[in-house]
Amino acid sequence: MKLELQRIGIIGLGLIGGSLAAAVKSRRNSIKISAYDTDQTALRRGLGDNLIDVACDSVQEVADNSDLIVLAVPVNSAKANLIQLADFKGIITDVGSVKAPLLASAREVFGDLAQVVPGHPIAGSEKHGVEAADANLFTDHKIILTPTSDTRPEVVERVAQLWTSLGAMVLMMDVQDHDRILAQTSHLPHLLAYALVDLLAVENEDLAVFQYAAGGFRDFSRIAASDVSMWRDIFISNKKELLAAVRTYRARLEGLEKLIEDDQFDQLEQVLSRAKAARDYFTSINDN
Repeated sequence: MKLELQRIGIIGLGLIGGSLAAAVKSRRNSIKISAYDTDQTALRRGLGDNLIDVACDSVQEVADNSDLIVLAVPVNSAKANLIQLADFKGIITDVGSVKAPLLASAREVFGDLAQVVPGHPIAGSEKHGVEAADANLFTDHKIILTPTSDTRPEVVERVAQLWTSLGAMVLMMDVQDHDRILAQTSHLPHLLAYALVDLLAVENEDLAVFQYAAGGFRDFSRIAASDVSMWRDIFISNKKELLAAVRTYRARLEGLEKLIEDDQFDQLEQVLSRAKAARDYFTSINDN
C-alpha cells in the first residue's frame, strides 16, 4: 500500500514531537504538519525552524487539519487529549513509553481501537524541548507498535509505513509484553540513575563529591538529566511492572551484597562475567 498521508498533526511539540516533525520535513517535505502545544514558545520555535506548517490554537484545530495525529504528550496527558479527539475519524498513534493506559483510555473514548495504533520510538535523549529536535533521531532505531486485534490492518500498515519512511525499524509487540520489558530495560534504569544522583546529593549537601566523579558516574547518571515530569508520569503509569522490576532488582542487589560481605570472590566474579557477556551481546546486536 502506498503511503498517501498528506496531513499529519502533532500534539505536543517537545523533543520527540519536534524530532518527528523534523524527520518528516527532511524526508517527506510535501506532507503538511499542523501542531498544538500548550507552550506557545514551542509552537513559535517550530514555525521559526520550519518544523511545522501550522501552529494550532487547539487540539480540535489539529484534528480539522490532519489525516493522522501523533500524540507526543506525557502519558498522563494522553486521555485528556483523546477525549478532545472523540469525533476524529483519522488515524491516531502516539510515542509514549507506556502502552496499557493509552489503550484503556482510547477504548473508553472510542469504544474500539479500530483507528488507534499505539507506538513507542526506542530513541531519545536526556535533552528535551523542541529546541533539541533532531531529524535523525529515529534513523536506524526501533519503533515498537502495539496494535490490538480490533485495530484495522490498513491503519497499522499506514503507521508502520510512516516510520519506515523516516528510516526507522518497525517491530510489533503485545502491549503487556511491551510494558513489562520496558519497565526492565528503560524505566528501571532511569529510576536507578535518579536514585543514585539524589542519594549522593542528599548525603553530600555541599555537592563536593561530584568533583571526584569519573566517567563511569557520568555515563551511568546521564539519563538522570532527562525531563523530570515525563519520567514521573512514566513511573506512575507503569507502576505495577516497574515495582515488580524494582523488587527483583532489590533481591539481586541483596544477593551481591551478601557475596561481598562473605568474601565470595568466585561467585562474585561469575556474576560480573555473566553481566559483561550479556552487555557485550547487547552492544554487538545494536551496533550492527
